[in-house]
Amino acid sequence: MIPLKSKEDLGVLRISGKILAKVLKNIQELVKPGITTEQIDRLAEELILKGNALPAFKGYRGFPGCVCTSVNEEIVHGIPGPRRLLEGDVLSLDLGVNYKGYFSDAAVTLAVGNINSKAKKLIDVTKKSLWEGIKQAQVNNNLSDISYSIQNYVEKNGFSVVRQFVGHGIGLSLHEDPEIPNFGRPHEGPVLKSGMVLAIEPMVNMGTWESEIGDNGWTAVTKDRLPSAHFEHTVAITEKGPEILTNV
Repeated sequence: MIPLKSKEDLGVLRISGKILAKVLKNIQELVKPGITTEQIDRLAEELILKGNALPAFKGYRGFPGCVCTSVNEEIVHGIPGPRRLLEGDVLSLDLGVNYKGYFSDAAVTLAVGNINSKAKKLIDVTKKSLWEGIKQAQVNNNLSDISYSIQNYVEKNGFSVVRQFVGHGIGLSLHEDPEIPNFGRPHEGPVLKSGMVLAIEPMVNMGTWESEIGDNGWTAVTKDRLPSAHFEHTVAITEKGPEILTNV
């Protein structure tokens, strides 16, 4: 069953999303060649705590960091550490915030210095595919309308969507029903209702959609080791249309 959020719930979720958006904006300013992923993670935790919130990912199912820092062929769940970013890398930052028991989740992919044109296109297409999905987050649409619009846009541009990891409901828990695949046929699945809150998050690969889990037991990587990109927003379904809770 997909939980519906009350007006009061949405009020607190807006604060959670605003804290997250501000932190995500600030940590992006650190991204340059030579910085370590651990330094990014440390700043994120400091800023979240200053916002009177908690990092939602740290300790979740044993995850050791506040931010998922996924580089190049890493799709999601990259663990922050001593790795230094290099010119030409592609870095995905995925961040969650817990504010008074209300959760928000967002992700962005960035170029580290100058990157090649195909990697730049990958980032642009992934970002635009998120907006294509958000446009379908309307009352009385089906959930799969979001999924289909993302897949259609991505594949039209020559890339592939990850199957192993999907978006999800969010609010009073980090992961709630429903699961939101980034692929599928339109006009299927649950009907969207006002009060639903969804974390919509296309993960897009330059090559094959296939993925596998790395040696650390956490980080998903592309099977062909080509780069991947990831964008995400927490979105409320309202009678007036989709409301993005994690927009800067």
